[in-house]
Amino acid sequence: MTEKTYLPALSKQVTELVLAGSLGHAEQAFSEAAETHGDLVVSEVLGTLPPQVTALHLSGFDGGKTSLATLLVPPKAWADSLAFIAATWSEEMIEDDPERVAESLFAHIHGVVFSTDDEERRHALLAEASATDYGATAFAILFSMAPKDILELAGEVISKGSYITAHSSSDSDIIPLAVELVKANEDGWDRALFELFPDFRHSADLADAEFSDDPDDEPQFLQRSTRELLYRLRKQVPSARSTVPKRGSRKSLGTDIFS
Repeated sequence: MTEKTYLPALSKQVTELVLAGSLGHAEQAFSEAAETHGDLVVSEVLGTLPPQVTALHLSGFDGGKTSLATLLVPPKAWADSLAFIAATWSEEMIEDDPERVAESLFAHIHGVVFSTDDEERRHALLAEASATDYGATAFAILFSMAPKDILELAGEVISKGSYITAHSSSDSDIIPLAVELVKANEDGWDRALFELFPDFRHSADLADAEFSDDPDDEPQFLQRSTRELLYRLRKQVPSARSTVPKRGSRKSLGTDIFS
């Protein structure tokens, strides 16, 4: 089979496997393709998959699970797939445990961004992902889990810009990711920041903002909650033009997102 006919065939095979819930078999197909034709073929196929399929596939390899797709997905293809990631969440999940959903999103984004030590690829992934409205919302969801630390980092960014090196005094795992976002795309960082803190119109305002350590205190300015941001991202999920069945093992997730 020539590469000209092989690529569409592999793309079709992987799409069918992912929608059937067979992520392991989809990864096996990628692995066999990489062994026979090289990593570039896998990357090219990942660049042709429908973004909702990429979202379903990658969401199954969050955290410590190894995936060729995670290592090789092109930045633009991954950025497009973020528009559909919220389709894997039910409203019940968002309402009952928004922090857990946000942590799952963090595991997904962190897993892709830091899958290799290639700084150029890392920044390309972050730049593409933060260049869209839904990308800004996705990063705002992560930031909402550590708002005080994000404000501290915002103050450092105001004084140092993309030359920032400190990871703030926080031990939050979210801060190193936020620092990398600043380095990759300051505009993307700003967009995510203003998604979380919509009252602010100038970065300098953030430097003067303060958070109380008392969780019962009312915030002195508008900050979107994790739950609100999760719902915002769900509303930004596009509708597919053609009817695509949901993945078999996750029939209860989403609400006609792919119809």
